[in-house]
Amino acid sequence: MSPLLGNYDLHGLRLPNRVVMAPMTRSRAPLRGSPTDVMAQYYAQRASAGLIITEATNVSHASAAFELTPGIITAEQIAGWRNITDQVHAAGGRIFMQLWHGGRVSSFALLGGDAPLSPSGVNDDLEQLQVWAQLQNGQYTKIHATPSRAMSLDEVKLTIGEFRQGAINAIAAGFDGVEVHAANGYLPHQFLSSTTNTRDDRYGGSIAKRANFLRDILTEIGSSVALDRVGVRISPYAHYNNVRDADPDGTYDYVGKMLDEFGVAYVHAADTNGWSGAPDLPRILERVRKVFSGTLMVNGGISIDQANALIHDGEADLVAFARAYIANPDLVERIATHAPLASPKPTGWYGGEEAGYIDYP
Repeated sequence: MSPLLGNYDLHGLRLPNRVVMAPMTRSRAPLRGSPTDVMAQYYAQRASAGLIITEATNVSHASAAFELTPGIITAEQIAGWRNITDQVHAAGGRIFMQLWHGGRVSSFALLGGDAPLSPSGVNDDLEQLQVWAQLQNGQYTKIHATPSRAMSLDEVKLTIGEFRQGAINAIAAGFDGVEVHAANGYLPHQFLSSTTNTRDDRYGGSIAKRANFLRDILTEIGSSVALDRVGVRISPYAHYNNVRDADPDGTYDYVGKMLDEFGVAYVHAADTNGWSGAPDLPRILERVRKVFSGTLMVNGGISIDQANALIHDGEADLVAFARAYIANPDLVERIATHAPLASPKPTGWYGGEEAGYIDYP
């Protein structure tokens, strides 16, 4: 049997296989950020995954890296997500929500005219930030990021509280757990970076101080949600959104040890550079395995054969697939029967409705 198809005990949550549906922004939520019936159908189609991790979901009205992404703030949004978790569970699945704050990766045009928030107001690289929106003609396209401003200490503490409330709301919506998005250049990742974080208070300076934002998020979430139901996504060497950490090895040695001490559900290590032809997976595996003894999930341009080898050799416990899940809602069944994988259509990745979303066989 394929190693990917073996079951796995995730701190008491039984996964029937080790195939994870990775979080993927698809931008199908209306402007008010409430999940739709079409989104419920999309997730339920993929419920045979060992675990589904939702698209990144905003915990704050100050977060919007992509237009038409969902939130977990209002009662309406919670109810919309409850419809999704009910349908996924009815289909036999398990589902975590990814909690998201884009920080400086945004535009005033997506934030009601407000400037994006960031640790230190670093704005020398706006053209390299990935901010996307839908035009009136329905086409989804990259737009220009606009200058962020440094968060006050009160705003930092408020945002930490928003992550905690997002986790509480996700559990109220029926999720089996949550994942803190501390990767891909978004706000927690911005705090970890020595370039985007130049603060001189509790949340800036040494690696330990830059890690306090993520530490305090987990502490706050842990006061209401068991941390063995809280995963954390990291991308130590990612170029995406240009975090430019001067010492990623030192940063993630510290972060990995911290996550081990917290006893989080898993570390989701994303090889974001793998999609641009410069994979860092061996380096990531070596770094994380040295300091983190818990469940390790990996992601980033990994083939089925490579994933099976990673599980077989004990280098990873779970493997998350993104693009393969766009076009193959029955990915687990295709792995089991050695069926060929369909390729995603070039359109329909972001925005729109059913086309390129729920119409794959």
